[in-house]
Amino acid sequence: MSLADILVHIDSTPNCAARLEVALRLAQRHGASLTGLYVISHQYYQPREQGPVDAAAAAAREMFAERTAAAGVEADWHCVDWSVIGVSVAEIINHHAHYSDLVVLGQTTPGAAGKGLPSDLPERLVLGAGRPVLVVPYAGNFPTVGEKVLVAWKAGRESTRAVNDALPLLKAARQVNLLAVNSSANYGDDSESLCANICQHLTRHGIAVNADKVLAATASVGDTLLNRAYEEGFDLLVMGAYAHTPQGTLVLGAVAKHLLKDMTVPVLMSH
Repeated sequence: MSLADILVHIDSTPNCAARLEVALRLAQRHGASLTGLYVISHQYYQPREQGPVDAAAAAAREMFAERTAAAGVEADWHCVDWSVIGVSVAEIINHHAHYSDLVVLGQTTPGAAGKGLPSDLPERLVLGAGRPVLVVPYAGNFPTVGEKVLVAWKAGRESTRAVNDALPLLKAARQVNLLAVNSSANYGDDSESLCANICQHLTRHGIAVNADKVLAATASVGDTLLNRAYEEGFDLLVMGAYAHTPQGTLVLGAVAKHLLKDMTVPVLMSH
């Protein structure tokens, strides 16, 4: 398992350049081809402003071409003019994601709806892409992503899927830690037995793993993960996103929802 094709969502938001740099470094590290996808969206109740829209798309393409050439990364460019009412930006990105190994996009920025982007774009892509989605925070720069990886572990389908989809990144990392966070005082197992099976599985893939557990007595699980990532210098967080309720409804987990809102480090989510 490796990363051969990476898809990065390109737009006109201020954080796009930093997001592209993350995608470029991953492509370099994994020897992957990088595809830039720019979606021209239209407010169907407003006339299209041909000039500004085309100019923004052209500027995005030029930036992408310059950065990929400078990085020596094999690249492809797709500009999709979304003019069909009823087809969302998320559906277009998901369609292209089906032919990639990893999708890189930005955390929703304030005012995203005014730029034709749905406020829940990351959630829609995680659910519909069928691929792991790397969400890059809208604030900050990230010179490394995937060198020190923190995996939020909770035995079950969601975490298992995320860990499996993150294997190429985990294999390339120089440090991988699993953290089991429990908000209940009834902990029971020690950290070794709590994560023993998944650690053994990763070891068989040639990945050295450290496992730990923490009791989130006061802070939320999301804040506990972000605090650990900050305090120990992790540059990537891996976690599951969606789960089924006892009633069978598919919902975005509370921790995933918290991280998508308040993330300070790139987060790889999978479903």
